[in-house]
Amino acid sequence: MIVYKSDSLLVNGIIAEPKKEGKFPVIIFNRGGNKEIGKVAKAKTLFTLVLATSKLVEEGYVAIASCYRENDEFGGDDIHDVLNLIETSEEIEKADPNRIGMFGWSRGGMMTYLSLKHTDKIKTAVVGNGPSDMEALIKDRPEMEKWVYAKLIPNYEKNKKEELAKRSVLYWIDELDKDASLLILYGTEDKSINPNQSEKLAQKLTAINYDFTLEKFKTDHKFSNMQKERDAILIDWFNKKLK
Repeated sequence: MIVYKSDSLLVNGIIAEPKKEGKFPVIIFNRGGNKEIGKVAKAKTLFTLVLATSKLVEEGYVAIASCYRENDEFGGDDIHDVLNLIETSEEIEKADPNRIGMFGWSRGGMMTYLSLKHTDKIKTAVVGNGPSDMEALIKDRPEMEKWVYAKLIPNYEKNKKEELAKRSVLYWIDELDKDASLLILYGTEDKSINPNQSEKLAQKLTAINYDFTLEKFKTDHKFSNMQKERDAILIDWFNKKLK
């Protein structure tokens, strides 16, 4: 567990390191979910960090993740909690802050796209089943508006389109760091995020000649039947792009 400063707040984070000595590339992991606070947020972040990055840590990476601030804005000022982990990594003895990658799943994919917009410190990123268009997500899952957007996004009722666009990479694709690379993974059986969201993003990225790879698999939102395959893909990608 770590505690670090983000804006004027102290935010909880989780860290996992290789047992051996040395300096290792850093993977900032952005978990999915929303509204979890306190001990629940810590527990969920720890569980998903270990589940998603344990093989990467064994391979020789330092993995860190934010629990996100308690006043969750679902891609608002809480993005600072992710970005400030970059500076925090400079204080981690085993971390090499010059080699930083990012990995986000579901809501964490949105946080990853936002990070690629706001910093040039991330050399490569992987997004799994991440939304690219928040307004389109309402059509597939109307409950998202009532239980997530309206409750968490500041000024949502007054500025719906503007606030959703701020969180949707399709609207600012030209602002992504041009020197970073991106791997997009999605499951064709995903019932939480429409697979078309990744396909539409891929079309936009192709149009601007962005350095990205899109891979699709017959699986669900969590890649439930493909954990080993997912781990192998992540290790291969980060070894090529970050080591």
